[in-house]
Amino acid sequence: MKVILTADVKGQGKKGELKEVSEGYGRNYLLPRKLAVEATTDNMNALRLKEKAKAAAIAAEKAKAMENAKQLESVVVKIAAKAGSAGKLFGSVTSQEISDALKAQFGIEIEKQKIVQTDPIKNFGSYDVKCKFGYEINGVIHVLVVEEK
Repeated sequence: MKVILTADVKGQGKKGELKEVSEGYGRNYLLPRKLAVEATTDNMNALRLKEKAKAAAIAAEKAKAMENAKQLESVVVKIAAKAGSAGKLFGSVTSQEISDALKAQFGIEIEKQKIVQTDPIKNFGSYDVKCKFGYEINGVIHVLVVEEK
């Protein structure tokens, strides 16, 4: 019996896979628990449409990531921060602050989880911060930390 898995099933496969299982296992276990549906022509077509939609969504995400990486090359994000007398910042510049500044200054939306800081920014100056978009696409955010007046 051929079935399309609607959930991950241990020992059988992942969600969305087409599997050949024994008749009893399919009828008595998978189908009643809604872990799978029979592989009819309608269900097969629905599976193919879902796969196409998923591939299109991944391609769109990849294109957006490439576009954001290209935009970051020509952008310098200015972040104003308070500091003490020795030029050291009170606290540090976080990835959330960098993300918010990018959105406010240039309209580029990047989630804070994608911004990778090796060392915290605790002084004034210019820094290059790495940004991982996924799909092996990386970018660099140029950050300029200036004194808040």
